[in-house]
Amino acid sequence: MNLFEKLKAHFAGKAKPEHLRRGELGERAAKKFLQQAGLKFLTANFRSARGEIDLIFRDGDCLVFVEVKTRSSEEWTRPAAAVDARKRKLLSQTALDYLQLLNNPAVKIRFDIVEVLLADGAVREIRHLPNTFSLSKPYRYG
Repeated sequence: MNLFEKLKAHFAGKAKPEHLRRGELGERAAKKFLQQAGLKFLTANFRSARGEIDLIFRDGDCLVFVEVKTRSSEEWTRPAAAVDARKRKLLSQTALDYLQLLNNPAVKIRFDIVEVLLADGAVREIRHLPNTFSLSKPYRYG
């Protein structure tokens, strides 16, 4: 952090915790990466009473709900492994809340995960894992 950033953080109150700063860095990197891949950005950090979706894009005729996982190490497990059954259910419910705000359009949806790996506070690698999971039961059709 340079002197200006330190002064700004000091006068603005308590600085953000490190894990929040890492998460924001990862989300910005993921957004840029997916835009460069041709996806159209719609919104970030969509919140409903049931959860939050990091990024929402359009990929052709498909709405893409993106969970970003940022890590500085993969010693124990891949970042995507943190998206367990409970998290998938919350993401499914929140995606349905988003669709309800749009009056439930007849669109395809998918859930992607983007892993962002950091080294010394900078982005080292980005991995896009498209269509990682389906809408959780009992919310999916069929």
